[in-house]
Amino acid sequence: MIEEKIPYKIYLSENELPRQWYNLRADMINKPAPLLNPKTMKPITKEELSGVFCDELIDQELDENTPYFDIPTPIRDFYKMFRPAPLIRAYCLEEKLGTPAKIYYKFEGNNTSGSHKLNSAIAQAYYAKEQGLKGVTTETGAGQWGTALSMASAYFGLDCKVYMVKVSYEQKPFRREVMRTYGASVTPSPSMETEVGRKILEKFPGTTGSLGCAISEAVEKASTTEGYRYVLGSVLNQVLLHQTVIGLETKAALDKYNVKADIIIGCAGGGSNLGGLIAPFMREKIKGVRDYRIIAVEPESCPSFTRGKYTYDYCDTGMICPLAKMYTLGSGFIPAATHSGGLRYHGMNPILSQLYDDGLMEAVTVKQTEVFAAAQEFARVEGILPAPESSHAIKVAIDEALKCKETGEEKTIVFGLTGTGYFDMVAYQRFNDGKMTDYAPTDEEIEKGFASLPNLDL
Repeated sequence: MIEEKIPYKIYLSENELPRQWYNLRADMINKPAPLLNPKTMKPITKEELSGVFCDELIDQELDENTPYFDIPTPIRDFYKMFRPAPLIRAYCLEEKLGTPAKIYYKFEGNNTSGSHKLNSAIAQAYYAKEQGLKGVTTETGAGQWGTALSMASAYFGLDCKVYMVKVSYEQKPFRREVMRTYGASVTPSPSMETEVGRKILEKFPGTTGSLGCAISEAVEKASTTEGYRYVLGSVLNQVLLHQTVIGLETKAALDKYNVKADIIIGCAGGGSNLGGLIAPFMREKIKGVRDYRIIAVEPESCPSFTRGKYTYDYCDTGMICPLAKMYTLGSGFIPAATHSGGLRYHGMNPILSQLYDDGLMEAVTVKQTEVFAAAQEFARVEGILPAPESSHAIKVAIDEALKCKETGEEKTIVFGLTGTGYFDMVAYQRFNDGKMTDYAPTDEEIEKGFASLPNLDL
């Protein structure tokens, strides 16, 4: 029975759009460890980062004390094209599952990029334009970030160079063409365009690539091209900061109807959407206001949290980026060519890594075929074809709802639906044809990745 007072879709008004991003680090008891300079192995400075990142973004990256950053008016005006995003009550899914649980999902797919990535892309493009730069470089996995940045760059008149993980470049040609339509150049990575790309191909001939490889190429291109800077769609703290609009809107929508979440679930690759979704809830958990259960969901093929080590590691395969202390499989780990390209990163954001190490959140892995089965079930009753990445959260949300069915508990579950899967039809085709398989790295493959970890005496 549908509760009359809770609508299917909870919309905030334009005036309720967040005016500030929330910096979770300011309220963390144990702060994330600082980034290290890859040459000196000392905490990196703004001056040392200035050749890679935009100046304002460096300030955001390094600041662990300022709780809120004002969102510039041009960014808020752009946000108004697709934000506030709806918080949807999954009544149909609840009925299908026969669960007493109440399920909500924050839908981030109502924009051309098809995902949450535009929240940070427009911010980073804005700061690049304000700095007077000519263009930006980046990496992309599934292509949602590359699409978002291409759109944002076109809006501000910036050149955009995208290095797309080779397996996704081949699996998702239409995502690639959307980027090109917005004026970006797209190169499969690793490539022969860069020195680091050539080295990776020599060491791993025939590799399908990884986000770590693509990051290395994008950073090299930016640092060797005048008037360009590197921007990224996940992992670093500046990106999580921008993505907090997701969590701030979610909490405001729940508060509007006096709904209290019990379980919050997000897929986890580099950590941008998960960190953005959980930020205001984690703040309350840290301060003892409410004890939420927070679950990160990662693919079995790339288990950074659940099988990784918490240590300093390079953020890229070419070992030219700063080192971050994070849960990692090693920068040399090349994940299997699964269809959740946006989750194929060897490490996890430093903020989330610290929170996980402190026991403030959980992490689970799921199999690829189970993820697509959950995506299919969701699509058939909720009417949205979800992205493979988002479907990891759907899978665990369904699992938790079925547990409530067994126990009779009426828990409230909130998960992030980060984007749509309409450019992922090759993956859905393989699933529908029964050709999709599961893959988990062996202990030997995991150890091989750990062998690339830097030997630091800190």
